[in-house]
Amino acid sequence: MTSRTTVAVAAAITLTAGAAFAQSKSITGETRTVTATVQAIEKSSRQVTLKNDDGNYEVLTVPASVKRFDSLKVGDKVKANYYENVVVRLKAPGEKDVDTATGAVTPGSGTSPSGTVAAQRAITATITAVDLKVPSITFTGPNGWSYSSHVEDKAALAKVKVGDKVDITWTTAALVSIDDVM
Repeated sequence: MTSRTTVAVAAAITLTAGAAFAQSKSITGETRTVTATVQAIEKSSRQVTLKNDDGNYEVLTVPASVKRFDSLKVGDKVKANYYENVVVRLKAPGEKDVDTATGAVTPGSGTSPSGTVAAQRAITATITAVDLKVPSITFTGPNGWSYSSHVEDKAALAKVKVGDKVDITWTTAALVSIDDVM
């Protein structure tokens, strides 16, 4: 999860704090276009090293479901249109926790490698600290997940308490295409 997304999650928790249980808040993410150049390909591990326009490197593992992995070449340009969305819902006391992850890769139909990658993650997080002086909130979830954030709205923060639970669902999708460099 990106830091921008986690900040949005903390903000959403405080926005839903005064609402009735089972009410949800959706935080629509922005659509971003990212371009990068293939710098290295490790075929045996299916890892690709990319260099983005800012000069930063990232190593990605390409799933086996991507059938045209072998057609990638050093120097290829990768373009991804990326979108994310977060939904936060305050849980009723005693409601069952969630911890799920799903995803899919849909291959493109053009001559160059392309496709759509989508994933959704849902967890139940528990508020473990509320500090009205800073103001900030801390919560934890499954598998040792923990997050703390500054909160802008002190009045909303005052309405939640340690022990309150929220379901957080992140949805991401990326349309990825590879353009050959000749």
